[in-house]
This record gives sequence, structure tokens and C-alpha cells, in this order.
Amino acid sequence: MSNMIAEDRRYCWHPMTQHKTEPDPPVIVSASGASLYDENGNEILDMISSWWTCVHGHSNPEINNALKAQVDKLEHVMFAGFTHPPAINLAKKLAHALPGSLNRVFYSDNGSTAIEIALKIAYQYWRNKGETKRTKFIAFEKAYHGETVGAMSVGKSCGFFKDFGDLLFDVDTIPYAETWEGDHDIEAKEKYALEKIKKIIEDNKNHVAALIVEPLMQGAAGIRFSRPQFMKAVTDLTQENGILVIYDEVAVGFGRTGTLFACEKIGVVPDLICLSKGLTSGYLPLSVTVATDSVYDVFLSDDPNRAFLHSHTFTANPLACAVALKSLEMFEDNNILQTIEHIEKRHIEFLNDLKTQYKIYMPRVMGPVMAFNIAKEDGNYKNNIGEFLRNWFLKKGLNIRPLGNTIYLMPPYCITDEQLTRAYNLIREGLSQIEDISKVA
Repeated sequence: MSNMIAEDRRYCWHPMTQHKTEPDPPVIVSASGASLYDENGNEILDMISSWWTCVHGHSNPEINNALKAQVDKLEHVMFAGFTHPPAINLAKKLAHALPGSLNRVFYSDNGSTAIEIALKIAYQYWRNKGETKRTKFIAFEKAYHGETVGAMSVGKSCGFFKDFGDLLFDVDTIPYAETWEGDHDIEAKEKYALEKIKKIIEDNKNHVAALIVEPLMQGAAGIRFSRPQFMKAVTDLTQENGILVIYDEVAVGFGRTGTLFACEKIGVVPDLICLSKGLTSGYLPLSVTVATDSVYDVFLSDDPNRAFLHSHTFTANPLACAVALKSLEMFEDNNILQTIEHIEKRHIEFLNDLKTQYKIYMPRVMGPVMAFNIAKEDGNYKNNIGEFLRNWFLKKGLNIRPLGNTIYLMPPYCITDEQLTRAYNLIREGLSQIEDISKVA
């Protein structure tokens, strides 16, 4: 055991970790592109972009230079009563990149707080308008929206928060029309889900504040996809009934669905959108909740109590904003969406080949995201097969964390063809290690 591991054992408490039973983690001392390097010099391909954040890879020279330049100018200033160029420029860039009138950028620190802010804005929006009975929220089954109390409430059906049920407020849940390659029942599932949504809206006239969705992909639920036409129908139905729509694009924003934002692919303008993770390409904590002009205008008043009185200490941190601005500029300057198309084609080719060798379930690809199931059932977040594969992949130099029975890839966009091929070959080898998966060929 290295000295670093001994000290980690003594002092660190890791997320999503049962420290009594799980093995020691590798000590990562450097990274470059799609590769992590541990204290022994071993390379680990980061095939899930370190929890879906590092869209441009690790230690990117362009982002490094932007961060270094900002450090010499301004490291931090409170954002209440002050402003600064990185925050102004990033807000402008985001407003121009987002569709419609999503122009009002509220900064915070991470995905959970971005969701919490959106829920509070939606709640206060109706109070400011004098409709104080609009206190109910609607969310999809198995949705995950973060770890703060409000975010847990709208995501309580994901199964992660059973011990905290008494802390959470009531939320109506609606079926999620999950789909995959070869899914012949999708139209019936979508029709059923839309009927359920209509019924909830009809039964709660003038009581619903907002619907919150993970558009096109439920991440923590097992990389579950839905069709753009379904999400458009859900969004249109909700907005036509005068209910606000919140898009949680914390995981899917910045190219993960093939377009810069999922709402572009769907063809809608939500009332509020939450972005984080890929916003700074994993460099620094930062998130935004962006509102339409019409939502923002409801908070303008001579009465200070009608303002949105919410704050975070590190709101709009200049270093994080400078990094995010450079990351966003790189999508245009480096033709990142074209690179994403290439990754998508590679994923599709791999899955088509994999199906001839192994019995896999629900294969699916969207943009740079590829997923398939190794059993018909979802499985628990940390089940035996998933944990075995996670540890096996790590020993072979891959950072892949199965979600239940779902194996997925969400690599950084700088991934090379050689690195993709290496990962694909190791996935094949990993599947051959599992006793209860029978070969088709």
C-alpha cells in the first residue's frame, strides 16, 4: 500500500462508496487528453469523462491558457453588487447559443444547485403573479436531478433517496417512454405516457408550478433514451396548459445528444434550463440556470421581496467563467459537433458488431453516448456484475462505471480512433468474463 493510499484511507470520505467493502482507488497524479495516469505511471482511459464533465479532455492547452490568463487578472469577487467581464461574456455567449429568449443567466456552483434554483424560481414565479396555489411539481419516473433536498424531491423515484423520504416534498411522477434500437413498442409507450400527463394536468388545474425533465436521456437511471418527438409533445402539452417547463441539461448539455443542447434537437424552448458538468469541461465547479425573458420579467418590481433572493458565495467565480467561455468557444473553433458525429458512427459500428458476438439488450447510441444492457432487468446501481466489470475494466486501464446492468461510454471529444478501438476490444474481453452472458455466435 502506498503512503498516499494509506492517508486516503485515514482521511477521505469518497462519494458513492462503501468504504468497508470497496477496493482502494487509484491515485491519479496527472492527466492529458482522454488519459489519466496513476502514481505508478499506469494509463487509464477516461471513457466516461470523469462523471460526464471533461468534454474536451484533461489538461487541455487552450483551456489551461485561458485559466492562467484569468488568474493574473481576477480570482474572485462577490457577484452581489459587483460584476466582471468573464461572467458578462459567458452569459452573453450562452444566451446567443441557446434557442429563443433563454437570455437570463443565474450562476451557481453545481448541477444540484442549478436545479434547486430552477425549482425556487418556478415556485416564486407564480407567487409573484399572485397564483399562490401553484405549488406542485411533476417529474418523470426514475428521474435523477441532484442531491439537495429540492432536487432529491423531484428525483425521489430514482431509488437513491429512500432514507430521506420524510424530508422531501410530494411530486407527481409520470411514465418515461424509454426506447432503444429495435424497440417496437415505443409508440404505445409514448401514447400511454402522454395520456398520464394529460390526466395529471387535468386533475390539478391551476396547482402545478412546473414540469422538470431530463431531455432525451435519463443519466443516473441507466442512460435511458427517449425520442425527440416524445419530448416535444410533452413540452408542448405542458406549456399549452400554462405550466412552466424546466429542462435539466446538466448531463446532456454541451454535445451529449449530438447537438449543443438537447432542446435544439427537440425543437422547443423550455422556460428554464439548467447546465453544469460540461460547462467548464470539468475544470472548476460552475453551473447556470437560464430563464426566458418572460420568466425574468415577473421578478422585476419596486418591492425588493419580489426579487429572487438566492445566493452562493462563489457565484460567477471569474476563473470558472473564463474556463467555461473558452470551452464554449472551442465548440465553434474546433468543429466539435463534427467530431461528435464521428464518435457516434464508431459507436454504432461497434454495437452492430457486438450484437453478433454477445447477447446484449437494448443497444442505443445518441451522439457520443453509447449504452447497452447485459440483462433484461435494470439491476441495482451497485450490483455484483456491474461492480465486477467496473473493477475488471479499471485493472485493464479503463474508467467505465456500469449503472446497474447498463454498460455505457461517454468519452471526451478528444478521444482518438486508436483509444476507442482499445476500449471496444476491452469491453468485448470484459463481457467474456461474465458467466451468465451466453454467446450468440
